[in-house]
Amino acid sequence: MAGNAERVRGSMFGLAYGDALGAPTEFLSYAQIVRRYELPGPMDLEGTPALVTDDTQMGLAVAHALIDARAGAPALTADRFAPLVIERFLAWWDSPDNTRAPGHTCMSACAELAAGRTWLDATRRGSKGCGANMRVTPLGLVDHLDEAARCGAAQLQAAVTHGHPTALAASDLTATAVYALRTGVPIAELPAHLRAHAEAQREVYRADWLGEDLWRGPFADTPEGFIARGWDECLGVLDRLDRALRERDRRSDPCHVTGAGWIAEESLATAVLCVALYPDDPRSALARAAATSGDSDSIAALAGAMIGAVHGLAGWPVEWLERIEYRAELSEVSEALRM
Repeated sequence: MAGNAERVRGSMFGLAYGDALGAPTEFLSYAQIVRRYELPGPMDLEGTPALVTDDTQMGLAVAHALIDARAGAPALTADRFAPLVIERFLAWWDSPDNTRAPGHTCMSACAELAAGRTWLDATRRGSKGCGANMRVTPLGLVDHLDEAARCGAAQLQAAVTHGHPTALAASDLTATAVYALRTGVPIAELPAHLRAHAEAQREVYRADWLGEDLWRGPFADTPEGFIARGWDECLGVLDRLDRALRERDRRSDPCHVTGAGWIAEESLATAVLCVALYPDDPRSALARAAATSGDSDSIAALAGAMIGAVHGLAGWPVEWLERIEYRAELSEVSEALRM
């Protein structure tokens, strides 16, 4: 069984490995993918270095913001975390390496932040794209955070760009999945664990993290109604996940039941499905996630973060460590996150 340090490293590197493995298939149909690769899908990284996308870049941004916010502080708070997240997102937005087909929501919200708007004014309130949760993995990898802080911070990092209630709930649920797997919840029990969390959080609006006004708008008349809409959509996709797990189909497109992953709750559910289909074989789980007709890099990145949190770095091919882009930075943040 992997120790905590190796689980943290396995998850951060798994995020990058999945991202790099899924990037070449992202805009292919399922028929094109299965013609190109034998199932379960692509089993090796392409290129040296193997290039990642904005998923890993933004995951690293959240990791750095989290590390900085916790440095010398007795507790993680919104006042400490939010400015650091914004600073890191803007550095990513303005980086010459930001050339990996970044999402429109992230880019447009960052442009508003760069123009001096508050995050509450800059966020895209109608967006629940997977850009909200493909970057949230680091919040599942740190200890010494109580559940309220982990959930609040996961929702806040989403809300800076994606203001839809489902983006918040799905980001919370994704961080919860990574944390649960890292701390010993068996993969087979993860769907039920996520359902219990969603039901418990259904009407919890975290004003101390999100502020008093994010909820105001077209979605609901109360803060509780606003966030309940997001959790209800997550519970709906968990119903579809349960159906897919009953079928346990290793040959059809994983997106067929749980969705293509362009939106946050579907990227989470389809990633969990791929992990659950190959719980003892991280490489095949990642290949299965990359062989998807939808947002394959984000689905595979989340699958890699989840199953890497179970098996640790030893679950991945040794040679991948030498080839993955951002290797030194991934090692650095993995060390800092486990402290």
